[in-house]
Amino acid sequence: MIDLTTVSSIAFRAIKANKMRSILTSLGIIIGVGAVIVMLSIGNGAQISIQQEMKTMGSNLLIVRSGVATSSGARGGRGSQPTMKKSDGDAIQAKISKIRLAAPVLEETAQMVYGNANWSTQVTGTDRRYFQIKDWNLNYGRNFTNSDVKNASKVTILGQTVVYELFGDVDPLGKTIRIKGIPFEVIGVLEKRGENGMGFDQDDVVFIPITTAQKKVMGIQLPDQVKMVMLQAIDAESTYSVQDEIRQLLRQRHNLGSNKEDDFVIMNLTQMMEMMENSTRIMTILLGSIASISLLVGGIGIMNIMLVSVTERTREIGIRMAIGAKSWDIRWQFLMESLVLSLIGGLVGVMLGVGGAIAVGYFSSFPAKVSLMYILLPFSFSGVVGLFFGFYPAYKASLLNPINALRYE
Repeated sequence: MIDLTTVSSIAFRAIKANKMRSILTSLGIIIGVGAVIVMLSIGNGAQISIQQEMKTMGSNLLIVRSGVATSSGARGGRGSQPTMKKSDGDAIQAKISKIRLAAPVLEETAQMVYGNANWSTQVTGTDRRYFQIKDWNLNYGRNFTNSDVKNASKVTILGQTVVYELFGDVDPLGKTIRIKGIPFEVIGVLEKRGENGMGFDQDDVVFIPITTAQKKVMGIQLPDQVKMVMLQAIDAESTYSVQDEIRQLLRQRHNLGSNKEDDFVIMNLTQMMEMMENSTRIMTILLGSIASISLLVGGIGIMNIMLVSVTERTREIGIRMAIGAKSWDIRWQFLMESLVLSLIGGLVGVMLGVGGAIAVGYFSSFPAKVSLMYILLPFSFSGVVGLFFGFYPAYKASLLNPINALRYE
């Protein structure tokens, strides 16, 4: 029966006797494990960022924008044809059962003024459903009411960046700011959201009732016109199934014949985010696979050094066999040496990889998130590499003839 304790002790003594060679032998494993952990952590961080981005954008989200206007053969940009109306969104919410909420949206950049402070930012006209779709709560104050929308009240809700730029440490609630010269009372301040994945400051926004935007701020010529309608489906799967229903309803409402193109564009943000997440997942696997090549190169290095070690210790092998060691004892001795070299290299690689991932996340714009799975996976693989590439040298050592081994110079 093989005494693994004795075999391990012999393996450690052999490694200790050739410290520098052992370190150089493990270097490939160290680099490989470290590289795999860093690459997988970067990919994992990117996926988490996308998931957080989805949360800030809203769940199960569809956006219907006005279409493209064409004049004398020249086509305008998306949204250049003013076709969408607030009533379109209301009809979609009322008639399509899988749509939970529909919020109208108008957007325009404008100058804000409070006292001697001023700030230019995006003004969004909408109603309270927008914040429900975005799952965006107020830090304090109140939301828009139906009365605010019906009466086109001059009230506003501010993002925290705007609050800081206009008011500093002063409580803005109840204060009056001027938007394009028009006075608005601040009725609420939103919770902080921070930057999204594209670097846009989500807190640098101002919200006013949709009717106020239409009639008093943005000079909308057509009654009820909006730039887009934001829709929330009851679940992610429904964002795919309801698109045809939305298209048919809007074509009917816009009196589009069978030979006319849609005068609107439907965007499924859930689908876009899932595509981004899948692309990031594939990229993570690709980066991890490329980094894993270093582990294989390290394994080849271990095999080469172990073959040299077998040659150098031929007389030792002959003596052990002469005093009763079996072939399996010799085989396990060299397998254990190979495994220990790999695992030590794997352990050092884990420390360097975790440190490298933390450094990447701290000093660069690349998100990096270390997880236990991304540590155990390359560490375990380093052990498998050690056993795989150590088997041939161990097998070769176990086949040596004791008499020839003792005569070896």
